[in-house]
Amino acid sequence: MRYCITIRGKVQGVFFRKFTEEMANQLGIKGFVKNMPDGCVYCEAEGKEEALEAFTDLCGEGPPFSRVTGVEVETSPRVGYTNFEIRK
Repeated sequence: MRYCITIRGKVQGVFFRKFTEEMANQLGIKGFVKNMPDGCVYCEAEGKEEALEAFTDLCGEGPPFSRVTGVEVETSPRVGYTNFEIRK
C-alpha cells in the first residue's frame, strides 16, 4: 500500500523534509518527500501498514519548529520505491 500524504501548516523552512526522511528510514518506509509551491509538504510512502500509520502520526507531530495544522492521507497501489529521498 502507498500513502500519499499532504501536511499543512508551518512545515517549510523548519527541517520537515529531513525529519520525514529520518523517520521513514527508522520505520523502513520507502518513497519521497518534497515541498510544494503552496507551502505544504507532500510525501509518498510505502511500507507495512503499521509502519505507515506510525509515519503518518509522526508527520502530524513534525519536528520541533514546525506547526502542523492538517494531515491528509490518500491510499494508492504501490509503485515499488526502493529508498526514501528528499526531492526538490
